[in-house]
Amino acid sequence: MQGSMRYRVLGGTGMTVSAYCLGAMSFGAWGNPDHDKSIRVIHEALDSGINFIDTADVYSYGESEEIVGKALKGRRDEVILATKANKQMGEGLNRSGNSRRWIAQAVEASLRRLDTDYIDLYQMHRPDPATDMEETLSALTDLVSQGKIRAFGSSTYPADLIAEAQWVAERRGMGRFRCEAPPYSLLVRGIERSVLPACQRYGMGVVVWFPLANGWLEGSNRPPHAKPSARGYQDKVESVREFARLAEEQGVSLAHLAMAFTVAHPAVTAAIIEVHTVEELRETVAGASLELDDATLDRIDEIVEPGRDVNSADAGWDPPAIAEATVRRRPNGERAAA
Repeated sequence: MQGSMRYRVLGGTGMTVSAYCLGAMSFGAWGNPDHDKSIRVIHEALDSGINFIDTADVYSYGESEEIVGKALKGRRDEVILATKANKQMGEGLNRSGNSRRWIAQAVEASLRRLDTDYIDLYQMHRPDPATDMEETLSALTDLVSQGKIRAFGSSTYPADLIAEAQWVAERRGMGRFRCEAPPYSLLVRGIERSVLPACQRYGMGVVVWFPLANGWLEGSNRPPHAKPSARGYQDKVESVREFARLAEEQGVSLAHLAMAFTVAHPAVTAAIIEVHTVEELRETVAGASLELDDATLDRIDEIVEPGRDVNSADAGWDPPAIAEATVRRRPNGERAAA
């Protein structure tokens, strides 16, 4: 099966990764609680030609990393291993974010759970408006110098923060983000406007998540994870129907069409696949060699135009200027004076 898998260099790191990256979010309590079955999925992925695994400390609150660590015993050198930090881990203050203090604690915990001496790609899971970019990059640069990580990246950062991080790194003589991990699918194309061009400008790798739109593009008859009254629901349903018809015309499954679309973009290095069973993995990897011609890509653009998120809520992260009303409003007593 390895002959059908494609490989690309991750940004400027020199590390070669498979175009399909095995996501570990579904290993553990959040998905498949059976460790042995999850380990079999990981071994099957490695045997199929996947050499790239992505997890995070917050996935099942560390259990996912533990499962991955067990699975890689004796095979660690075969794998480009990525994990992430930023999300709240346990109770108490200062147990989340992108501060030097938390990064120093989080990476040690991940190394212990993964049972490894180093992490190939360490990512900031989301932006942290409370922490200066310089603080974060300085801490990550030190981890590279200490040999605890090989490279570091961001996840779901907007284009302005991607550019800011590159500027700070150059100005302060620090290591820089080598990779960005945004959401991207047939239904979520907002990153085409500025995020992907920014990554190309700075030579960053891009590893996209939810290429099957959190289950919407798996090919099942009933759309998941949403109520009919939810924002954008009907638009998504209609778009999925059109994509399903296109896939049928092409003689491929909807899931294979969706995966092939994400890795066709020249800025995208790899797409993260999430599976629960060996059977699901085999079905997904069976489409790894599929390439879409220009006519098919043009049809896709007609269904959901480039740069459009069918539902803006699927973008993954809203900056405080959007998410927090108080940021957009003067305090009472100042509004009249203004």
